[in-house]
Amino acid sequence: MKSSNPEPLLRIREALQAAVAAVSHFIPGNVKAHYKPGQDPVTEADRVANDVLREVLVQDGEGWLSEESVDDKQRLGKERVWVVDPLDGTREFVAGIPEWCVSVALVERGHAVAGGICNPATGEVILGSLETGVTLNGKTVRASQRESLAGALVLASRSEVKRGEWDRFRSAPFTIRPLGSVAYKLALVAAGLADATWTLVPKHEWDVAAGVALVEAAGGFVRDLKRTPVKFNSASALLSGLVASGPGLRESILSILDFGLPILD
Repeated sequence: MKSSNPEPLLRIREALQAAVAAVSHFIPGNVKAHYKPGQDPVTEADRVANDVLREVLVQDGEGWLSEESVDDKQRLGKERVWVVDPLDGTREFVAGIPEWCVSVALVERGHAVAGGICNPATGEVILGSLETGVTLNGKTVRASQRESLAGALVLASRSEVKRGEWDRFRSAPFTIRPLGSVAYKLALVAAGLADATWTLVPKHEWDVAAGVALVEAAGGFVRDLKRTPVKFNSASALLSGLVASGPGLRESILSILDFGLPILD
C-alpha cells in the first residue's frame, strides 16, 4: 500500500539540490582528476558533494556509507543508513559526457527503501520510495511493462562494452546502448526510459543503492547475478553483478545471464 509520508524524499530532494548547487561551479570536461588505486578518478567536486550530502542527510542515530568517506563500521549497528555516491560517473564528468549523477539512498535494516538520483547535465531528477512510488521531475513513472527482449532497450556499462564483455550479446534481438554511471542507468530503468540494465562486474553498495530503491519502487525487478535479492549495509559493501528490468523481462534476462551463451535472433 502506498503511503503519503514525504519525509525521506523531502530530505533526499533537499540533499540533491544542495549537492548540485555546490558542484555547479565545476565545469564538466574541464576539471582536474586524481586517480585512486585501480585507476578510478576522483575530483574536488566529488569531495565537495560528499560533504554537503552528509551535512544535509545524517541525523542522530543514522549511519553513513559513501564512496568518498572513510567507512565507519558503526553503521553496521544502525537501522537507518544513508548510502551515497556523491558523483557517480566521474569518468564521464571528467570527459564532459552528460552521463553522471548524484545518487542518494536510504537503507533500513538492509533494504534500500528510498532513493534519489539527479543528473544535473540533463536536468533529470528521479525520486521514489517503496511507500510513495517514483517520479521523474514530478511526474509519476513506472518500470517498463515489456514482456519480450525482442526490441528492448538495454543499457550497458560503457567500460564493459569497451573491454569486450558485451560481445556475446552482439546478435541479440535487443538494442544495446553504452552509458556511463550505473546509478543513472538504474534510474532510467526505474523511469521506464529503458527496459533493462545489467552489470557483469562487482559493484559497491554506493554505486547501486539508490537505483535499486527506485527500480523496486517503480515495480521493477532487481537481483544480483546469483539470483538473490540485493541487501545493503554489509561489512564489505561489495556486491556481485546486478540485473534490473521491468517485471516482464525477469526470466528471459536471468536465463541468458545464467548460461552465458550467445543469443541468436
